[in-house]
Amino acid sequence: MTKKLKFALFGNVHQERKSAAVQKFFAIALERKAELAMPEPFYLFLRDNLKIHVPDCEIIKDNNFTADYVVCMGGDGTFLDVASRVGDKEIPIIGINTGRLGFLASFSPDHIEATMADIYAGNFGIEAHSVLNISCDELELKNYPYALNEIAILKHDISSMISIHTDINDEYLTTYQADGLIIGTPTGSTAYSLSVGGPIIVPQSDTISLTPVAPHSLNMRPLVLCDNSEISLRVESRSNSFLISLDGRSQSYPDNIHLRIRKAPYHVKVVTRQGQSFFSTLRKKMMWGTDSRV
Repeated sequence: MTKKLKFALFGNVHQERKSAAVQKFFAIALERKAELAMPEPFYLFLRDNLKIHVPDCEIIKDNNFTADYVVCMGGDGTFLDVASRVGDKEIPIIGINTGRLGFLASFSPDHIEATMADIYAGNFGIEAHSVLNISCDELELKNYPYALNEIAILKHDISSMISIHTDINDEYLTTYQADGLIIGTPTGSTAYSLSVGGPIIVPQSDTISLTPVAPHSLNMRPLVLCDNSEISLRVESRSNSFLISLDGRSQSYPDNIHLRIRKAPYHVKVVTRQGQSFFSTLRKKMMWGTDSRV
């Protein structure tokens, strides 16, 4: 007897090329008699823009939903947004890559039937990815205060570099004179941090990385900490303000506020293919170690 499952389907509303993948998913869900839930904007996009017949489903109007699995149709940016909506529910996320790189959304839209068969057969793995939390002593931060990839402290585009006074576990570390500082998870080590010279870190390594953005001093190098560390920051800026970016969601704040960053008390669970490895993904998705001369 087929186990009855409930899937919450998420996706962005800017990719028409996901049409075939979504229709295939719906056909399989109907065949398996699965329950469906969808956020209202995505439901309307599929129905009105893509003219797809959407089966009966629960409409998600906020983040109070339940499911056995979350299916994410999109690229890694969509995956990060969906992870923030799943939050501490720890519902496993199946990433169907209809974007470009697909480092987090690792399942091919061409293999949805095989992917769903594996889900029902239990032929898959689940990786638990750590999350960062940011808080402020003086005021309430406006954005959802968690990040799967990174928390970035950045100057405004037209500003001079900023000074980021940094303590680790209440011990002074240094003052970064830079365009910014990226505090990253192992998951985020292949994202923004990597683009500014940060280290690639194996997932589930229980670490947090600090990577300066365009530091004024050449001896400011990336630093890797144990993820039970608390990072305290205070920013000074000539413009009297700076940006906090959480997985790309940016907001401006006044300088000289005190920020605290620590590991969140929950993980984001990511469904992986059986036998999938981080190193094979590095080679395939990022051409890591590829010699163009060969």
